[in-house]
Amino acid sequence: MGNTTSSNKISAQDKAILDMKVQRDKLHQYQKRITVITNRETEIARECLRQGNKSKALLALRRKKYQESLLAKTDQQLAQLEALTSDVEFALVQKDVVFGLQQGTSVLKEIHKEMGGLEKVELILGESQEARAYQEEINEMLGGKMSNHDEDEVEDELDALEREVNGPAVLPNAPDGVLRSEVLPDAPTETLAQKAKRRQQERAAKERPSDPIAA
Repeated sequence: MGNTTSSNKISAQDKAILDMKVQRDKLHQYQKRITVITNRETEIARECLRQGNKSKALLALRRKKYQESLLAKTDQQLAQLEALTSDVEFALVQKDVVFGLQQGTSVLKEIHKEMGGLEKVELILGESQEARAYQEEINEMLGGKMSNHDEDEVEDELDALEREVNGPAVLPNAPDGVLRSEVLPDAPTETLAQKAKRRQQERAAKERPSDPIAA
């Protein structure tokens, strides 16, 4: 009887570890495939900034960040569960492992559904009714799903891309080749705390419902 019980425990443990490895392999496959999409999303953000459309650039970068964070968080969770299953008495963590596998499967389905392929990414650039509907759908889907930390990282990436696209400004009436930064002192910059507070206020303003009595 003892051997049978032990054999069943080992069998369940081995199966759980195998299932987690299979999920992680699928995640790594998604990571390779999604690189093509996220690279295009970054280029779309650049194109939008060149056109002066900062809101579309932000949407492309938020979509990219969400996909990357989903993959990274799920991979980390599965790695922790795999280590836990190997190091701790399996009977003590079996429920956590089963729940973790269910979560991993759910995230894989969400990634597969949301990823959409390059043809979906291109809709961010579009102005058609279909494109605008997709852009609104992505905005609504991302609402509340990204942490403030993720949103801040997206804003930082947008700022960096904006500087890259716009380049250093040339001072009007200055000799050829003289840049604004070579003539004028640097303007005061926001502290990290000030930047975080400003972004928090901007997000709150976007989420606040408009006044139906206005105008």
